Amino acid sequence: MKKRNLIKPIRLVAALAALVLALAGCGGSKGGGGGGGGGGGDDKNVTFGVIQGWTDYTSTAALLSVILKDQGWTVKVTDVSDNAPMYTGLAKGDIDVLGSSWKERTHASYWEKYGKDLTDLGYYYQGASLFLAVPDYSPAKSIADLPANASGLGGRIVGIEPGAGLTKITKETVMPDYGLDKDFKLVLSSTTAMLTELKKATDAKQDIVVTLWKPFWANSAFPVRALEDPKKGFGDPENLHVVANKQYAADHPELANMLANFKLDDKQYGTLEDTVVNKFGKGKEEEAAKAWLKENPDYEAKLVAYLKKS
Repeated sequence: MKKRNLIKPIRLVAALAALVLALAGCGGSKGGGGGGGGGGGDDKNVTFGVIQGWTDYTSTAALLSVILKDQGWTVKVTDVSDNAPMYTGLAKGDIDVLGSSWKERTHASYWEKYGKDLTDLGYYYQGASLFLAVPDYSPAKSIADLPANASGLGGRIVGIEPGAGLTKITKETVMPDYGLDKDFKLVLSSTTAMLTELKKATDAKQDIVVTLWKPFWANSAFPVRALEDPKKGFGDPENLHVVANKQYAADHPELANMLANFKLDDKQYGTLEDTVVNKFGKGKEEEAAKAWLKENPDYEAKLVAYLKKS
């Protein structure tokens, strides 16, 4: 009889314990970064997307990663192959933040498709531009000069990734505007492959035409110049923006506020990218960002101040 009376309280305690655990499981998850999308104010996880070889992506992600890790955040950097999966990942919440979007024109088509699921946190760099470039010893001064020099250039324009906005504008606007589609083929591969060809050609003092952009460290590392664009095929300069998954930004207002106040001027951008790409190299991006912050000692504190107020 006593044994039977003990069984009921034991069962009641066990049931209550199970209920408490179940409720804790429902309420304890914050979602958020690292592919979560949703989250709460206490969640300090974030996933940045990068494309290897696109050094505005890798440089900004490295700098922001180091700063956030110093503030106790868990940061993941996800490599993707091109802008199509980048913006798909952002829209779905698999990627939380892209540190460098050319949203005003170069990436405009991705914004038309995915913009309803994204938040523009503002620009961090003013005056970015796209262009065709040749070695400084080339006879061509303008894009309009290229047809007359097609044979010396092998009938090739050496481009970058197929999904790049620069590729789309070159192929669909610039080449038809200047009649280049008759004598030239746009050769696509990757930024790394384009730079390899550019180095080989300039080392041998051979002519070449490539797709380039500013800001980019290669403009000072190689003896190149931008071709004049009298027809404005590449359009006017644009700004580089920080963008986030819309739900993630709403769930992380403090981080959104910090990213909205992230700014780099020409000198800061140039030294950051040079440090990341040339002084440290692939795989050491965060080491490079730490070294850059030591050379710019006030930068981190000023930016972090925005993380603590929204």
